[in-house]
Amino acid sequence: MKERMEADSIGQMAVPADAYYGVQAERAARNFQITGHKMNPVFINNLALIKEAAADVNEEAGLLSKVQRNAIVTACHEVMNGFFNDAFIVDPVQGGAGTSANMNMNEVLANRANELMGGGKGTYEFVHPNDHVNMAQSTNDTIPTAGRLTVIRLSEDLLTQLNLLQGALAVKGIEFADIVKMGRTQLQDAVPMKLGDTFRGYSDMVHRCIVRLEKTLEEMHVVNLGGTAIGTGINASDYYEEHIAEKLSELFGEEIRQADDLFDATENLDSFVAVSGSLKACAMSLSKMCNDLRLLSSGPRCGLNEINLPAMQNGSSIMPGKVNPVIPEVVTQAAFLVAGHDTTIAMAAEAGQMELNAFEPVVFYQLFESISALSNAVKTLRVNCIEGITANAEHCRNLEESSTGIATTLCPVIGYKKAAMVARKALHENRSVREVVLSEGILTEKRLNELFENKGMGMEGRLPIVTRKEEKVHPAA
Repeated sequence: MKERMEADSIGQMAVPADAYYGVQAERAARNFQITGHKMNPVFINNLALIKEAAADVNEEAGLLSKVQRNAIVTACHEVMNGFFNDAFIVDPVQGGAGTSANMNMNEVLANRANELMGGGKGTYEFVHPNDHVNMAQSTNDTIPTAGRLTVIRLSEDLLTQLNLLQGALAVKGIEFADIVKMGRTQLQDAVPMKLGDTFRGYSDMVHRCIVRLEKTLEEMHVVNLGGTAIGTGINASDYYEEHIAEKLSELFGEEIRQADDLFDATENLDSFVAVSGSLKACAMSLSKMCNDLRLLSSGPRCGLNEINLPAMQNGSSIMPGKVNPVIPEVVTQAAFLVAGHDTTIAMAAEAGQMELNAFEPVVFYQLFESISALSNAVKTLRVNCIEGITANAEHCRNLEESSTGIATTLCPVIGYKKAAMVARKALHENRSVREVVLSEGILTEKRLNELFENKGMGMEGRLPIVTRKEEKVHPAA
């Protein structure tokens, strides 16, 4: 393999002759062999977008020639179109607060810009990685800004999937609105309810997750770009500081605001902790729902068997005919992953010192994976499980009518003490509440039927909520 020699402040090192990356990326690739993965492609695209914005503003400020600006911007577009994916060789978990990722991008763009201007790779005769591509920037403001933009972009699919899930659950709430079942607390029979209310409750839970996530994502639109090393804006022109956020907003397609306090925005990562926390809260709620689905579908002969989950694959290599609730199981595992990542993110945010947090790379690595994993989990939950759930209505009613829990319905009429006696007697004598009430002459059959028909579920006449104001819900998707 042909090589070229490049030098940095550490010394000289050989780099493949045809590589678009340079010595600093090569050194980092050797130093940080941690995950074996590549940097997130959405993150790479957003970092290139920042470089384009910087080139535009620096040219407007008269600090870059138009030819240099055009070459850098063309290279940025080529990166965003995937032309140089193999040139980004640095592990996502890296020391140096992301300097290696930043320099990997600077070197690729500089080498390509030099090519476009008639130069060769590694010469940097027309465009230099630091002097031109990184002009008015620091790793300490470009990398966190790219991280924020990536969180915004990755969350778009998650929010779409959550809205679709909410709609699917709301549809099931309508479909099961007339199915009476026994509600349970602490896994014990409680009081009668409608199966539709169970799914309507899940739909409302997902809505709350959406609102919470959207709220924390607002902070991702506030960046420290222009603060350079620690927030002072050293080496950046006044023109750059005044216009870079506006230019980035234009290229990104959403409003991006420069932080009021660039020192704070450079050293503190609490906004990423907040986003991660909203992801964890959502993941835990979804996992709780999946636990319920597994219980409600348990059996089919020796469990609750109130609902049927779609059969997705064989459940055993040894037990014929066994079908497991594999979709709720995998969603719960994704929730565990998000919870673990949240702990890592919190520890990394706490571990920063003074004017910079050096642990942003692991924050981004884990946060990006949390968003993507949760988005995929939500989609498979909806498509492969929720939309295909059916109810065993007759079995639900039989369980409800055989339960002593319906004795609660009698309390307003016969009092708690007598209702408790009825429940105990029914349980000990293996009879229904109806049989005990009638045999003891406590109520007439007509009055009992009136009570049990209404069953006081407290939800009669309540309309299922499918859509909300300012909410994207697609119940039929």
